[in-house]
Amino acid sequence: MATSASDTNSRVNALSRVTGLRFRTAGADDAAAVAELHGDSWRRHYRGAYADAFLDDESAEYLGAMWAKRLAAREGTHTTVAEYDGKLVGLSHLMIGADPKFGALVDNLHVRAPLKRQGIGTQLLALTAQALQQASPGSGLYLWVLEQNTAAQGFYEARGGIRGDRKDVPPPGGEARRLNGTPACFRYYWPDPSLLA
Repeated sequence: MATSASDTNSRVNALSRVTGLRFRTAGADDAAAVAELHGDSWRRHYRGAYADAFLDDESAEYLGAMWAKRLAAREGTHTTVAEYDGKLVGLSHLMIGADPKFGALVDNLHVRAPLKRQGIGTQLLALTAQALQQASPGSGLYLWVLEQNTAAQGFYEARGGIRGDRKDVPPPGGEARRLNGTPACFRYYWPDPSLLA
């Protein structure tokens, strides 16, 4: 028996340790808030891999433009946001069909720092897997995690993610000066993402 989106949302919300949490699909008017949350997460977790000058001085403009474009033209993507007390506290961005072998890419999964370890990331990942099942049944799911971000690696491994290949981090906007040296990242993948939903 298939479950509806409202059934899954009810089940996911029931798992929340944060009362008053709400999940929804992002729209174009969310671009600024999504970019702000993304930038805050980068500054907390990417420092050392990304250049301080980029994180502190350029990332807001870069991410603002990127999210405005992404959320204006959403074909082949799905962005889920989590809200608490009227503020954006989490996001997940899915790019369907990004890789012929591994399937859809979770290009971003971020939760605001004070609300980490409350189940929000788990819920975002579950809703992202559900959106993928509806859009592209049978597709796999994968993402990239910075080598230095061991907490995120542990999170994905605890949710059944399989560590795959390692590669150099592509510089934001193709500009090498935005990185410190050559940081690396690992692929984590789920051949059957329905196990997450």
